[in-house]
Amino acid sequence: METQGGATATPRNQTVMHRSSRRSLGVELTSHFGCTPGQLTAIRTQTRREISKPRNLSELVDPEHLAALVKEEWRISYLTPMYQFKHTQLQSYSKRLAAFIVAEKQQGIGVEVGPEMGLKVVFSAVHGLAETEDDAEAVFIQIHSKSAAAEGEATKVVWSGWLCCVSGEVEYLRSLSTDFTCLPLFGASGAVSLTTTVMSWFERTFDCYFGPLGIDSTGLKWLAALWTGCHPDINIRYLKLSWTIPAQPPLDVSYTVHPQDAWELWNSIREVDGLGDTVGIEEVTYFMKGLEMHFFRHFRIYLSAGTLTKVTTALGSAHRDGKIRITSGDMMTSVLALLTECALLKMPI
Repeated sequence: METQGGATATPRNQTVMHRSSRRSLGVELTSHFGCTPGQLTAIRTQTRREISKPRNLSELVDPEHLAALVKEEWRISYLTPMYQFKHTQLQSYSKRLAAFIVAEKQQGIGVEVGPEMGLKVVFSAVHGLAETEDDAEAVFIQIHSKSAAAEGEATKVVWSGWLCCVSGEVEYLRSLSTDFTCLPLFGASGAVSLTTTVMSWFERTFDCYFGPLGIDSTGLKWLAALWTGCHPDINIRYLKLSWTIPAQPPLDVSYTVHPQDAWELWNSIREVDGLGDTVGIEEVTYFMKGLEMHFFRHFRIYLSAGTLTKVTTALGSAHRDGKIRITSGDMMTSVLALLTECALLKMPI
């Protein structure tokens, strides 16, 4: 295993909460403060998951959509159920969001889209990501900008975003009123001002709201294990883990593991504690402890005393502040399923 260490000061991240909504829980309210009894159900954290199998999504998902999804780094948020959102109205939503962006610019709000002329918004359904019949179809959004003087030139994509629900909690999804569509995971790539404007339009139009979605230490550990577990089928090339250690000044540690070493450790744990076609949180914990013990033997630093902040392989990366990059479609659905769970758990229900 290769190991690297370094120390730098870690700046504090700032997050902005968006306004709440009277229907944001996915139910009609019977009073200003009370929800209709029995319409919501608790969402449980999964402690055991099915072993992820590589999937050729190009056979299921539009290649254009798939290429766009694996191209960018996305900042993710959670989104509460949307009231009266209809997949049959996506063309109408495209025009309405475009008009809203232009109106915001005319009011002097700093929206970075370039000249108003040629502004185009495209909503489209992404078929092939939904894993169960209770998952709503994913939606992809692109904002294009084109100078009025540049006739004949292709439009430039200045912002992209998507909403999805992959293997969502069945009991929760079925408890929602039919007036609500649940696409709890939202990803955005582009100017922050445009992301804020798009969020504002969704909140006003569908009586929902957004919130920041970080990926906690448990979620990052799951991703490290799931990506490592698929190494024999898809070469992950490396497993890179980053920690922040509470020292003065804070110590940032970067730990790069050879993929075969990571796989052999993971496989040894699976042989002892493996249970058929599923993986449990205990195995994930043992895997991370094995990596931490190896690091301690070399550097005498207890990584468990710090905070896991980032996991990276050739298949993708995830950061605790809610930034993700999925560079391969082969494991996309398993990653989105985990993030969908994170989004549903984060929602204030």
